[in-house]
Amino acid sequence: MQKYEQYKRMLRFLLSLLFTAAQAGVFYYTWMAYYNGLMESPFQRKGNWLMAAFYTLLILLFAHMYSGWRIGALKAFHLIWSQSLSLLFADAVIYLVITLLTKRFQTFLPLLAMFAAQCVFTGVWGMASTACYLRAYPPRRVLMVYGDRPNLGLARKFHSREDRYIICETIHISEGMGRIAERIREYEGVVIGDIPTPSRNRILKYCYEQSVRTYTSPKISDILIRSAESQHLFDTPILLSRNSGLTFEQRAVKRGVDIVFSLAAVAVLSPLMAVTALAVKLEDGGPALFKQKRATINGRVFEVLKFRSMIVNAEREGASVPATEQDARITRVGRFIRAARIDELPQLFNILKGEMSLVGPRPERLEHVEKYSRDIPEFPYRLKVKGGLTGYAQVYGKYNTTAYDKLKLDLTYIQNYSIRLDIEILFQTVRILFMKESTEGFSEEASTEMTEYSKSRMRSGG
Repeated sequence: MQKYEQYKRMLRFLLSLLFTAAQAGVFYYTWMAYYNGLMESPFQRKGNWLMAAFYTLLILLFAHMYSGWRIGALKAFHLIWSQSLSLLFADAVIYLVITLLTKRFQTFLPLLAMFAAQCVFTGVWGMASTACYLRAYPPRRVLMVYGDRPNLGLARKFHSREDRYIICETIHISEGMGRIAERIREYEGVVIGDIPTPSRNRILKYCYEQSVRTYTSPKISDILIRSAESQHLFDTPILLSRNSGLTFEQRAVKRGVDIVFSLAAVAVLSPLMAVTALAVKLEDGGPALFKQKRATINGRVFEVLKFRSMIVNAEREGASVPATEQDARITRVGRFIRAARIDELPQLFNILKGEMSLVGPRPERLEHVEKYSRDIPEFPYRLKVKGGLTGYAQVYGKYNTTAYDKLKLDLTYIQNYSIRLDIEILFQTVRILFMKESTEGFSEEASTEMTEYSKSRMRSGG
């Protein structure tokens, strides 16, 4: 496979070029047939080309934001969904441009028909491109190196993408570097689990020497160092990590964005929130809202607002009982609003009050923070910023992602923070709204463990 590895990007480029050219061509036809003639002074040849070029840029921008060019990396459905969302936003923006050019609101039916045709093409293109890529680049045969820490979670995740990786063999670091090096030479890649740093460094250096790619599960320190700033003060490279969270300027801009966007969202979504509150109330007569104490920046405690999705007194004994996949406590209305994330909308008021931000680590229950901090001493690191309505861990993780993995994702966000990253996460949140795997509940074992911990905490008066 390595012989043809250099052509992988070229294949992706050609497939992406085909997609972009076809979609731009459909738009050019729609523009010329239905909209150009509606202007007071219709565009001539160069003006029409400029419209097509602008639309092409919109496709490129939104597809990049939604990872729509990651052919082979995304499953076919996710690739099609990403590109369909990209086209939806591109078509919405171009409709606004058409409105400005023609100086009045025009019928959107031609654009709607265009979007339908684009979605059909996207479906065919997505499946064909994925099949073409996987045929050219079959799953990579890899070796997994593991240590004394649990390894099943990482192995399970790789096994879930057998279209890309096949773990053919696992080997424990106790077998020694000589034996590991011998086995590495038989494979196309190495998955390095959570093993001691000295052993990991030896394997990384050997794989670099042999030009063998590695897939490494990062440690907390890796994430902190990866975002460090290079300093060239001496003839020795120095990495600077400020470790202070967001700067004053970043906090000020972020707060301004929070206020503007949350006010706009409340104005637009108030009818939906009213209908949801009524539906929750009518189902069983209980309160529409649910309040719960959560921890945010610097450990501050506040009451998060949510539409109630479970039966009244779902936690009768007061103990924390995380929701499982088929939890009987979830109401019929609750199951829908949880799947569509509608239950989170009242948190817009938490944002307006300054208790939360639009984007940030999800604020955890107090008992969860206490337990996770006991198991993972670095867990409080995520409290360097305000909790968020959505976040990096929500976009790239799942509801039941382990606390340690969520911490890594949250720290990746904090250490690489920018307004641009916030905007990307907001757009990515739209992408995952209807992906079932992103809302998977906890396993029965994990839920029971947290429940027992919460009960023991209550008995001890904690």
